[in-house]
Amino acid sequence: MSNVTPDAAHKATSLAAIAAGKHILCEKPLATSAADAEAMAAAAREAGVINMVNLSYRNAPAIHQARELIASGALGRIRHVDASYRQSWLVSHAWGRWDQDSQWLWRLSERHGSKGVLGDVGIHILDFASFPVGDITAVNCRLKCYDKAPDSRIGDYVLDANDTALMRVEFACGALGSLHATRWATGHHNSLSLSVHGDRGALRVDLDAAKDRLHVCLGEDVHPACWREVVAPETPSLYRRFIDGIAKGHNDQPDFARGAALQRVLDACFVSDAEDRSLALAG
Repeated sequence: MSNVTPDAAHKATSLAAIAAGKHILCEKPLATSAADAEAMAAAAREAGVINMVNLSYRNAPAIHQARELIASGALGRIRHVDASYRQSWLVSHAWGRWDQDSQWLWRLSERHGSKGVLGDVGIHILDFASFPVGDITAVNCRLKCYDKAPDSRIGDYVLDANDTALMRVEFACGALGSLHATRWATGHHNSLSLSVHGDRGALRVDLDAAKDRLHVCLGEDVHPACWREVVAPETPSLYRRFIDGIAKGHNDQPDFARGAALQRVLDACFVSDAEDRSLALAG
């Protein structure tokens, strides 16, 4: 089963499917709170069904190659990470009129189940950075909702969900990172990028440029700051991994447990913004 319902409906619909013994691929974010996501992960585990979260940018071979390079030690000790997810549909008509279409308006309204840009695409950039670099152990987040209509309302939609998110994070390896997501990135339709800097080398991924290529600065190239292109080998898509998992009885990644772990970071981001402080995440 593929669960493509709005965020707030993920828990109820997924639990019903799991209770019926259905294998499930759920859209991201897995839920709207860590408690709900953890309940979904526990139910899937106990039922023994194949469960995955559609973190679709895992489909890019470049991010898998980045993970392998970091794990191999090619970059040395990771020190600094930059990652961004830039969209511009609040200032561009390329995808339609956000102010006239319910498929966009609900994403701007907490009352309609939206967790804003942080929940919608911020979860992608959290996974995009932490999948290759490692778990996030601390976060400091600032969220912003800008005025978009008179009285911040269009019809039944109160436009109160965040549309820009800035996150300062620390990874388990000790590296610091700057992650951001926004719907105000004029000039970018749907752009993801990642830069990882270690004490022996660096890499950068730009999905606008290519999904199967990345650039590296390694070895003696570090001194003249010379970057070289690397072609990443093909990797199975999430959909292929899901189908193969059902056929083989093996649960591939990212599973519901991963979705719950990311949800814990999202929850911490909301608390961090509300209380204007940094939060450590439990191991």
